[in-house]
Amino acid sequence: MAGVIDTSEFRNGMKIEIDGEPYVILEFQHVKPGKGSAFTRTTIRSLLSNRNLERTFKSGDKVDRPDIEERDMQFLYAQGDEYHFMDQRNYEQTYVDVKVLGEAKNYLKENINASILFYNGKAIEVTLPNSVELKVIKCDPGVRGDTVSGAQKPATLETGYVINVPLFINEGDVLKIDTRSGEYLTRTSVA
Repeated sequence: MAGVIDTSEFRNGMKIEIDGEPYVILEFQHVKPGKGSAFTRTTIRSLLSNRNLERTFKSGDKVDRPDIEERDMQFLYAQGDEYHFMDQRNYEQTYVDVKVLGEAKNYLKENINASILFYNGKAIEVTLPNSVELKVIKCDPGVRGDTVSGAQKPATLETGYVINVPLFINEGDVLKIDTRSGEYLTRTSVA
């Protein structure tokens, strides 16, 4: 263990360990009722299962500090369900399972940087930049005169991900995609 944390030290975004599982504090509130002892009401999210919990701690309670490390890594390649990354400080390579990546796999292309969270030496979360630029490899051509406002069509990106885009997008265009929502943001270059 890397020490303990007192409830008076709680802050949003702080990582704590409860019953051998790492959590991140989403919200907390120190409550000092007129009668009785003070307590801290928290909303926490499990870093392993992604579920949210409401938890109340008595004033003075202590929780463990998890063995968590966040490293900046660069995506190298995918091989089956394993996605290989390289640590940018010491060039050490590691792989991340597709289950840990989740939707992030739709935006990974060679040499993209990501922040990977490790718990007890095992990758548990991958965070990509807020947006990435990906090339359209397949999409139907826009029909002249088809100018319905807000109309969209499917386009396949270089990672194989299919996204809805405006009608003026063509094959070969490079698009900026929001990695948090998976939505088209803008066209950055024209084919």
